[in-house]
Amino acid sequence: MGIYFLGVLVVSKEHEKSEVRKIQFSGKSSYMLALPKKWVDEMGLGRGQSVAVERQGDSSLIITPRLGRITTAKAEAILEVLPKNKTDSIVRRLISIYLLGYSTIHVKAKEGLLTSAQRDAVKEASRRHLIGTEIIADSREGITLQVLLSYPELSVKNVLKRMFLIAESMHRDSIRALVKLDMDTASAVTKSDDEVDRFSLYAIRQLNMAVQSDFILREIELKNRRDCLDYRLIVKSVERVADHANKIAEGVLHIDGQVSQAILEKVLKMSEFSVGLFEKAGLALSKGDYESADNVVEQAKEAEVLQEDLLNLIEKTKESESDQVLPLIVEDIRRTAEYAADIAEVVINMNTEGSMPASAEGHLLRAS
Repeated sequence: MGIYFLGVLVVSKEHEKSEVRKIQFSGKSSYMLALPKKWVDEMGLGRGQSVAVERQGDSSLIITPRLGRITTAKAEAILEVLPKNKTDSIVRRLISIYLLGYSTIHVKAKEGLLTSAQRDAVKEASRRHLIGTEIIADSREGITLQVLLSYPELSVKNVLKRMFLIAESMHRDSIRALVKLDMDTASAVTKSDDEVDRFSLYAIRQLNMAVQSDFILREIELKNRRDCLDYRLIVKSVERVADHANKIAEGVLHIDGQVSQAILEKVLKMSEFSVGLFEKAGLALSKGDYESADNVVEQAKEAEVLQEDLLNLIEKTKESESDQVLPLIVEDIRRTAEYAADIAEVVINMNTEGSMPASAEGHLLRAS
């Protein structure tokens, strides 16, 4: 199986090299600097058009085209598939190309034709995992996918808000299914996990592209490249909360018989505690609230105490084989609180400077 990349999005070594240009003096008070012709052509600029000039740090300037969107050639990748290639392997490689930020992906048969299973796997992966993709060509020789969704239409922050809401809803629904032994609700939760995974892949795709492009960084409303790493960690933690909600729902599907009311009451208490921390962590992220995030980290320590208390009760009241599932469900609830704390810690790191007094910040900057 081979992969070829055409019109790569990453910045080339040629672009990374600095060009030394002399400042020219014009008139009585103006200074002029010539822009590289190649860059002007690539950005689709011409005489009379405007660029934005912004100071960054103490000595750098950023020049950005003032266009609704930078016009660049579509980046393309070719994924060559052999008849012997397994569908899981093809899907993994397809997702990897998507995450790299390519706008057009050609899946082609290297020898002979794509098998029916291979074609079905590519189309199913596009539908289930790759937000914004459309199949624009489909034959036994190959399939072409195009990513049509642009950055501002679904920013990383908007994606995260949706992920938080879905993961929270999944957790509450899975606990509701446990209390009522509602197998239909439990089954529905497992389907929601795919939606979180789709948003997660799209967010990672955006963050990967933003690391390589200041323009995309601005388009998705992040301040700097360090934010990309922070948001990547948060995306993963939210995805894991959804995974644990899914595990709770799967556990409910294996319960045969009633669960004692005493256990259910403690499960509800622990669940509300954990999902409440998850909500607070999301709110702290959206507001950039250092203090709230710090409180989440501190409160999350109580999850282990609640877990131990609940496990002791389950051990004392074992009545059926169903009770063997409950300790696993309790562990999933505790992990929800743990990931809420992980998110809060990232929020703390993102907002530490803003939480310091001006004098303390000044001493820190001088020390560095």
